[in-house]
Amino acid sequence: ARLTILGAGPIGCELAQAFARFGSRVTLLDMADRVLPREEPEASRVLTSALEADGVRFVAGARVVRVQPAGPGNRVIFERDGSQGGAVEGEVEADALLLAVGRTPNVNLGLEAAGIAYTSKGVRVDARLRTTNRRVYAVGDVASAMQFTHVADAQARIAVRNALFFGRGRATDLVVPAATFTSPEVARVGPTAEELRAAGTEAETVTVELSEVDRARLDGDEAGFVKVHVARGKDRIVGATIVAPHAGEIIAQIGQAMAFGHGLDAVGSVIFPYPTVAEGLRKAADELRRGKLTPRVRRAFGLYFRLSRLLP
Repeated sequence: ARLTILGAGPIGCELAQAFARFGSRVTLLDMADRVLPREEPEASRVLTSALEADGVRFVAGARVVRVQPAGPGNRVIFERDGSQGGAVEGEVEADALLLAVGRTPNVNLGLEAAGIAYTSKGVRVDARLRTTNRRVYAVGDVASAMQFTHVADAQARIAVRNALFFGRGRATDLVVPAATFTSPEVARVGPTAEELRAAGTEAETVTVELSEVDRARLDGDEAGFVKVHVARGKDRIVGATIVAPHAGEIIAQIGQAMAFGHGLDAVGSVIFPYPTVAEGLRKAADELRRGKLTPRVRRAFGLYFRLSRLLP
């Protein structure tokens, strides 16, 4: 009946919404100031509204102090920064407690005997997924910071080729999309705008609100957006975030474009079935093209059309 979840990352948010829709009273706690703190801030805002609409109570900036028994369940004691700058203590009781604060790999396997180096974060591998024992390869959560099923699958394919068929594939070359399967879904490939700025990468960002996409309006799912980052002065996609129903399906097209070096203009040149939410990608490409229509270009077009009227 009452569920407390520690951690507002993808797993915490997915299960918070699911249990709230089953009828549980869900409280979601996180030390961060927003849900999905690694995603675009706009994505966090959209998802927070969706979670609250489903009855989830989100407590931001909550540092858990202790957990103690409380009847048949438990009581979580936490601290938050108060309005006067001091710490304010709060608590929440629940029948069950879910820890969604990350996973650590199990490396206590006697790997030293095999000459395989590792740390508490996992097995050490090179770009081709070979461990320090040249006859052993490692893939998946135990050897990657990206703990996704599809990453483990992609790495396994690379490792098999490299180990058995003289392959030269590099895991560092993978373009990895990921999705949080809430409603709406939050999908991303590549860095966020904040990560691009931190890396010193100059990028131009185009955003299309779902309210501008006919299919989303028809379905009543207007809370969301398509956001694409393009290298400044170039038609090269460096990242994208989509918040929409089935965003995980749509982000794959951006991932494919990035993997094969296709720009946003090429994505926008594809004919999309109408009406679909994926049409937001074409609208993003149109928005980027409109940005290139500078006053100087406008004057050039004006001169061209005036001259064309003089021709026979």
